[in-house]
Amino acid sequence: MSIISSSKKIMILLVTLSVISFQPALAAAQGEKQKQSRYKTRKAAAMSQPVYKKLQKAQELIEEKQYSQALEVLKGLRSRKRMSTYERAQAWNVTAYVFYLQERFAPAIDAYNKVLEQGELPEALKQSTLKTVAQLYFVTEDYQKALEAVNKLVASLESPSADVFMLVGQAHFQLKQYDAALPQIEKAVDLYRKQGKTPKENWLILLRVIYHQKNDYKNMRIVLEELVDLYPKDRYLRALAGVYSELGDTGKQLTLMESLYERDYKQTSGQILNLANLYLFHGLPYKAAKVLQEGMIESERVKPTESNYRLLSQAWYQAREDEKSIAPMREAARLSKTGELYIRIAQSYMNLDKWDEAEDALKQALRKGKLKRTDTAQIMLGMVLFNQKKLEQAKEHFELAKNDKRSSKTASQWLSYILEEMQRDKLTKASKSKAVRPGSVAGS
Repeated sequence: MSIISSSKKIMILLVTLSVISFQPALAAAQGEKQKQSRYKTRKAAAMSQPVYKKLQKAQELIEEKQYSQALEVLKGLRSRKRMSTYERAQAWNVTAYVFYLQERFAPAIDAYNKVLEQGELPEALKQSTLKTVAQLYFVTEDYQKALEAVNKLVASLESPSADVFMLVGQAHFQLKQYDAALPQIEKAVDLYRKQGKTPKENWLILLRVIYHQKNDYKNMRIVLEELVDLYPKDRYLRALAGVYSELGDTGKQLTLMESLYERDYKQTSGQILNLANLYLFHGLPYKAAKVLQEGMIESERVKPTESNYRLLSQAWYQAREDEKSIAPMREAARLSKTGELYIRIAQSYMNLDKWDEAEDALKQALRKGKLKRTDTAQIMLGMVLFNQKKLEQAKEHFELAKNDKRSSKTASQWLSYILEEMQRDKLTKASKSKAVRPGSVAGS
């Protein structure tokens, strides 16, 4: 069971799905709502008319996607000597935003860090910039710096939001610091629930991955059940079935696997074989045989290997379908390097009283060789020949079996019985040959 391909892929998904809000900085310049902080909120500094007009011009160029021209305007603005800390911060903020739109993440990060270097800033601007920097470090896969940035953000907030806790958890996760990541992600999910919100799908996925890394299948089951309930997808059902298997609850595992199969979910070879083995484990061999028959013969999704043919034959045999068990066992025997499976085929024919076919299978077993118990094959062949009234041939094979001490007693008993039968046959034939000869009429 493969529950996850790689943490790298999962994290790319998480970063893709995360809401990264890059609002044009000019809007922030026009009016920011101050958020509560553990520190005293500073009064936003006023912006001069010339600086505002330059930022407005840059914004117009950005909206027209004339990014190079916008950067030139912003470069000129930043070169001004007489600017307040707040004005310079906003110039760098808009510059960073342009770099982001161009997907030039390294210079975007540098520009946002310039914002943070400008001394006293409105808390809202500082916090939004720290969050943006952290997210950009995620994009560039510099997770240590992402963690440093988001920790600074947490320190500046009195009541961090769920997505901030999630950023902390994601950073620790990418650094493979699972013990540190887990409480942050749990905190984010719990906070969402307390707010009456539905936990985000990608958050629950990451929580599930961490529980898997820690082999915590009980909590993994809880998260997967929630994923199935909130975001019903076949892959979550399949993963949940795997967790039930790890927890030893094969009954629930079978229920889910059967549900996926009956809904015509495209099963892989491994999933079909897993379902068949579950059926066999729970004493449902006929269902196992039907699933394997469909997978191997009809849809051809299950590879025609020796072991798979043997499993199909075993399922039919346990379902008391001896006739149907023979064909797949013949295929398995053909692919096998030993003659062992031909002995099983012979047993099936013997159960059906098909002595000729049983004789042929046992002779194939002896010809192919590499048997675990050649003496057993000789005993079986002797019994088959006996039932065909081929007593002389049967006698030969019991004689061969007698040479093995493991079968000596059984073979000797059969030989005694055969000798008795042969003697009886001899007497019967002799008595029949004593017909009344034509003779003289009585009294002649």
